[in-house]
Amino acid sequence: MMSTVRKLQVVSPVPADIDIANSVEPLHISEIAKELHLSPTHYDLYGKYKAKVLLSVIDELEGSADGYYVVVGGITPTPLGEGKSTTTVGLCQALGAFLDKKVVTCLRQPSQGPTFGIKGGAAGGGYSQVIPMDEFNLHLTGDIHAITAANNLLAAAIDTRIFHESTQTDKALLNRLCPPDKEGKRTFSDIMFRRLKKLGISKTKPEDLTPQEVKKFARLDIDPDSITWRRVMDVNDRFLRKITVGQGPEEKGMIRETGFDISVASEIMAVLALTTSLADMRERLGKMVIGNSKAGDPVTADDLGLGGALTVLMKDAINPTLMQTLEGTPVLVHAGPFANIAHGNSSIVADKIALKLVGPGGFVVTEAGFGADIGTEKFMNIKCRYSGLMPQCAVIVATIRALKMHGGGPQVVAGKPLDRAYLTENVPLVEAGCVNLTRHISNTKAYGVNVVVAVNMFATDSEAEVNAVRNAALSAGAFDAVLCSHHAHGGKGAVDLSISVQKACENVAQPLKFLYPLDISIKGKIEAIAKSYGASGVEYSEQAEKQIEMYSKQGFSGLPICMAKTQYSFSDNASAKGAPTGFILPIRDVRASIGAGFIYPLVGTMSTMPGLPTRPCFYDIDLDTSTGKVIGLS
Repeated sequence: MMSTVRKLQVVSPVPADIDIANSVEPLHISEIAKELHLSPTHYDLYGKYKAKVLLSVIDELEGSADGYYVVVGGITPTPLGEGKSTTTVGLCQALGAFLDKKVVTCLRQPSQGPTFGIKGGAAGGGYSQVIPMDEFNLHLTGDIHAITAANNLLAAAIDTRIFHESTQTDKALLNRLCPPDKEGKRTFSDIMFRRLKKLGISKTKPEDLTPQEVKKFARLDIDPDSITWRRVMDVNDRFLRKITVGQGPEEKGMIRETGFDISVASEIMAVLALTTSLADMRERLGKMVIGNSKAGDPVTADDLGLGGALTVLMKDAINPTLMQTLEGTPVLVHAGPFANIAHGNSSIVADKIALKLVGPGGFVVTEAGFGADIGTEKFMNIKCRYSGLMPQCAVIVATIRALKMHGGGPQVVAGKPLDRAYLTENVPLVEAGCVNLTRHISNTKAYGVNVVVAVNMFATDSEAEVNAVRNAALSAGAFDAVLCSHHAHGGKGAVDLSISVQKACENVAQPLKFLYPLDISIKGKIEAIAKSYGASGVEYSEQAEKQIEMYSKQGFSGLPICMAKTQYSFSDNASAKGAPTGFILPIRDVRASIGAGFIYPLVGTMSTMPGLPTRPCFYDIDLDTSTGKVIGLS
């Protein structure tokens, strides 16, 4: 038995999440590290309950075999969420505390925006949580702050470069970019050679450049209308969605309309999640495209001289943060990219470290954001493609509540009491809604993994309703379908699920199959994904056509696709529940995160800066000044 395992004292009815989290004294994080055979040289402590695990662990364990790899997705959710994070944590608590397996949970770091906004925190819930919950949800080890700083340094560099180019000759620009040293010699800095190479210029001294080469090198000639890079902050602030910069008198009338996104929507977050090493992160950060020159060529962070500085700001953020569950099993928290305009999965490096640490027969369980049509699809086609890792099992979390909604039940609205239909037995409604579950099962099975359905239990669910879900899941080809009560009982409530997941991992017989090859056209890849949604075709706006043509011309058509679509339906229409078919999927625009390594088509309008509701969560959050404990976090 793992020595760090803690026995939970479960109370009914289930208390508030923060009260449960505060009732358990976390172990010192060095105890959790020791259980994973990590020595103090493998990590840096951040207080008593958090540590940054260093990437050197991957190199040290390079020859050792990996454990089993499990991804947790879900059916198409209600606005209330169906408990993917809670199930992920509960499953790991069961594997570690009850099945005595080596296990690591890999989770995304939550944004502070929703923590103070409408959704609350994301540490799991009930008796399946990551602790300390307040540290998990607020600041953690500063990764999101590092991303914010790096993102905004790049934003400042873009506008400043346009400003300086507008007031200087080519020669003056070159002289300022390559100032003389003490002996009067001008030299290129190391990063400048990247731009020279890109331009096909092999000269090594600034004075040897011809006037034509000086112009090409020194003048980025950024088209302000093409700039896609926006500023970010980790707060829900709707009034920053559209702003005007450059209104000060010293900016000489260089006014430009732009806006802020929430920090986790930054491409730098997606880079952090998909990078495989420090050297790889340096290359990805340098390759990020911020817009085009007036001639239509992509302009990168390295062109602006910034790739190295961004890497310096991110050098600690690349190390995953070690934490623990309520039952003392280890957790790696790392990266938290958006699940629509990005791929919604925690980092590759955290998964790689975890798989080595648990070793053969151990388990790494990670969660993919939103329903399986989005999170699991991107996990397979983007994350696994870049990592080279292969999952053995995919869990699909379902609730009776969500299945009733998909079967034609009344609308579910966050903050409003549930309709009676969701609180009383209605087997036909559940059976009708299982079309959503069965499509997620068949889509996920197509990757070659075994699928286990986890029915996340609520007190109002009846045995007949649960049986209906189990029958539908098994008929659709699921490896198993299991009832779970981990929210109310912790790991003990997910023991059946953990046994099924273990069997599913041990019995996988196929290699990972991707939904599409990378060498087909951008449109070919979009259409393959649309088909998995049930669409009969795809319609491209004029803007989308233009962008596809531009990215293909710029040489980016070999990248995977990251669909930015509503999470509330297989289709583009959030109110189309169940498993719609025969619809045309509209592509409004197509954008790219070149550094992260994907093209993202926009299906409808995506908000990248949430707003605050009339009564945000912050009304309930306070500090008990006598104990120093946070209260009211949800």
